[in-house]
Amino acid sequence: MYKSILTIAFLSFSLISCSSKQNDKTVSNSAPAAAVKPSVPFDPKALVAYNPKDADKHIDAVMQELHRTRGFNGNVLVAKHGKIIYEKAIGWADYLHRDSLKINSQFELASVTKTMTSTAILMLWEQGKLALDDDVKKYFPDFPYDGVTIRLLLTHRSGMMNYVYFTDDLYRAEHRDERKGLSNQDEMALIAQYKPRPFNKPNKRFLYNNSNFMVLGSIIEKITGQSYADFMKTHIFNPSGMEHTAVYSKAVYQKIPVDVVGHDRGQWRYSVAQNFLDGPVGDKGIYSTVGDLYLFDRALRDGRLLKQATMDSAYVPRNPMIHGHFSYGYGWRIFEAPGKQVIYHTGWWHGFRHIYLRDIQDDITVVLLTNLSNGSLLKLDDLFNAVGMPIVRKSAYKGNGDTSDD
Repeated sequence: MYKSILTIAFLSFSLISCSSKQNDKTVSNSAPAAAVKPSVPFDPKALVAYNPKDADKHIDAVMQELHRTRGFNGNVLVAKHGKIIYEKAIGWADYLHRDSLKINSQFELASVTKTMTSTAILMLWEQGKLALDDDVKKYFPDFPYDGVTIRLLLTHRSGMMNYVYFTDDLYRAEHRDERKGLSNQDEMALIAQYKPRPFNKPNKRFLYNNSNFMVLGSIIEKITGQSYADFMKTHIFNPSGMEHTAVYSKAVYQKIPVDVVGHDRGQWRYSVAQNFLDGPVGDKGIYSTVGDLYLFDRALRDGRLLKQATMDSAYVPRNPMIHGHFSYGYGWRIFEAPGKQVIYHTGWWHGFRHIYLRDIQDDITVVLLTNLSNGSLLKLDDLFNAVGMPIVRKSAYKGNGDTSDD
């Protein structure tokens, strides 16, 4: 009997262990209990404390050279093991008015917004308010595409057309008023009315597309009964101590209330005015600072927003690896190498271009927000070497796959 009891106990432990490991790799359609808040105090002000006298000199030399030779214009933050080792504002916020950037200048995050939208979706999943295999038609019965699920939206496998190009073409063809921004509800109504042709069938292949996260933003609003802006402030920004972060939509604001202007085509004369396409949110629309993005990283690592198993599932490659290193999970780009994993996202919209990197194994965070779209962020090898993390640049590696970016 004693041996039987030991055998049963061992089998039970093995089943539990296997189940736990499986949950670390994928999010099933059955939601777990909501995340348990850590008992350790979370002190945002202490986390972002930084004395410029303590700046890492090697990183500073790299950034000054990037500014001098490649025209880098933006804000940068580098942190290791929970401490900021370099932070600086470099260049102009608005070249026309000669307004300099400040360290708390708010940038339109462009597609870096997707990392927070996916966090909100997984938060609602943990609360049992949605299932990842829910069809979009459950929430929007007039949605014109069959078989598009929340999981496919998160992984850019829906096959949808890009709403930005569709809407821009429509507005030009019908000579619509471009001064007032569209809301997400307006955009979903246009898609239902015009039924633009999709690129391909759902789940056929990875196709990075802003439509996926605009629809996810719309689903957040539908489920919660709140605006995307209010939900994100209450459930993401406030718990993370992100006091300089907000959602701004042209559907709400006649003029977005920030001072940083995007400059396109690598030239100062191409300052970009916001238009109706700055209305929909979820794929973009969050404005933030390098410091607040660091706080978002710490809140995720600290388990303040999602359970660890849920976050682990977001970092699993959900698409074929590009060049053997790059993939996409649930709202995060992924770089993997032996013993290394960098979770990151890029952004590119209306003269803003960014990269936000989180080295999971070595606890390194790098944030670069720029408002002069000139390709300087494609020349970061020296920075990666100075920081001590892998080179996260697709063209640095050989192999097959699509190397397109956003």
